[in-house]
Amino acid sequence: MTSTADTAASQIARRAYETLEPFHVLAYFNPGLGAAQEDTGLDPHGFYVGARAAPMGECHPALVTSAFYNFAPDLIATAWSAAREVGLDRVAARRNQMLDEQLRAILAERVEDPEVVELAQRYHAMAESVPFGGRPLAAAWAADASPEEPHLALWHAIAILREWRGDNHIAALVHHGLDGLDAVAFHEAQIDDPTIRRRVLGRKLVQLTRGWSDDAWDASVERLVARGLAAGDGSGHRLTDAGLDLYQVVEDETDAITGQAWSGSGVDDLLTRMRPYVKAVIDAGVLPGTRKKD
Repeated sequence: MTSTADTAASQIARRAYETLEPFHVLAYFNPGLGAAQEDTGLDPHGFYVGARAAPMGECHPALVTSAFYNFAPDLIATAWSAAREVGLDRVAARRNQMLDEQLRAILAERVEDPEVVELAQRYHAMAESVPFGGRPLAAAWAADASPEEPHLALWHAIAILREWRGDNHIAALVHHGLDGLDAVAFHEAQIDDPTIRRRVLGRKLVQLTRGWSDDAWDASVERLVARGLAAGDGSGHRLTDAGLDLYQVVEDETDAITGQAWSGSGVDDLLTRMRPYVKAVIDAGVLPGTRKKD
């Protein structure tokens, strides 16, 4: 039986994801990426994979593919090999330099707020309290040294919690038989219910960023249709009632597993205190779907 406390924690976990995600993804969508890629000699895939997986250390590409889940193995193998050749420490340092520049430009005088120091400490304490068994990417980020600068330490703490949620989400997908490509094709399907809010990229951008071919995508949609989860074809598919039910189950299970991180006292206050910093990132207009606000 689900208790009221469990339900409340799940709801806060969902709210935390929606609140904090823009702050986290600034590392992967910002005007400084071009210079960082040029400095390291990496293409966009190489820098992204290297920057995000650097805390995993020198490991086989198959481990990174497993952790990233919905990326094509060939893309990960090529990108990871390139990042390792450059040096994972160098890629991570350049990522932090880029984040420092971007956060200073976006937050302006707020970057020196004493509030940032306290928030970094509070979020890191929360990140240190969660279990990491079965959560390889989050565990790697948790073991990675936190930057000394408070605004970077805050981003680092939120990155741990975000990757922890991502690992939980993968567990739910695996439980319901959605492998990496099927999971992303499932997520990108049209949904007739306008009340469901999602961050979708569209087929073309997903294939470009995740490395899946047209044939692989079409085959994935065929598998979803065969399971009764989708209707249509690779040029356009939507979730059936059964697919929509499964979508909600996966999201609810992710929130339920992640809820244990958000079940303590004061978490609502932590999210409220983060909102001005997240809003500054959104208002900067550097994230997809956002516009710069004066």
